[in-house]
Amino acid sequence: MLLKLEISDREFGGYIFDCDGTIADTMPLHFLAWTKAMKDFGGVFPEELFYSLGGTPATVIVGMLNERYGLSMDPAQTVRCKEDYYLQLIPEVKPIEPVLAIARKMHGLVPLSIASGGHREVVLATLRALGIESLFTAIVCAEDYVNGKPSPDPFLKAAILMGVAADACVVFEDTEIGIEAAKAAGMDWVLVPRAEKPKRPLPEKKINLPA
Repeated sequence: MLLKLEISDREFGGYIFDCDGTIADTMPLHFLAWTKAMKDFGGVFPEELFYSLGGTPATVIVGMLNERYGLSMDPAQTVRCKEDYYLQLIPEVKPIEPVLAIARKMHGLVPLSIASGGHREVVLATLRALGIESLFTAIVCAEDYVNGKPSPDPFLKAAILMGVAADACVVFEDTEIGIEAAKAAGMDWVLVPRAEKPKRPLPEKKINLPA
């Protein structure tokens, strides 16, 4: 599916991008890493379930898998194993070009930031693999806030670090949890559709995308 982004008439003071599945095409790699980790720990993680949990913190996912399948995986150990597998796959990371094109165009004109639910080591490795870390004024990761998405905390933290009022920011997200967080932060938002899940339900409103 070709992702086409339309021009918005509104000028925003700050641009906030989720990382995985939004500016970096990493979700298939994360699924592969989860699959490898689950094999090590004797569990399973069906693909449909994986994509339905987009934006959910990894430790929460482990707890859900434990409950769903009667497992007793240690959350921290399981997540570490999964992230190690992901880091091995880093050379395969590709950008989501239409979204990255917006970030490149706006770089130097307004502050840009990343607000991710991932751990800093993994997020930075992804951005560095794409050569785009320098585009962002702030990079907000799981270590930088208490409450993850759908709480607005990640986006509000990014706005503070950029020095931009929340209502002057626009958020780019690929998950419904992320969109909920943007709404809670009082920010405009853009849903970045996934090619592999084109039939998933969309939120009730959307805005045009800056070119």
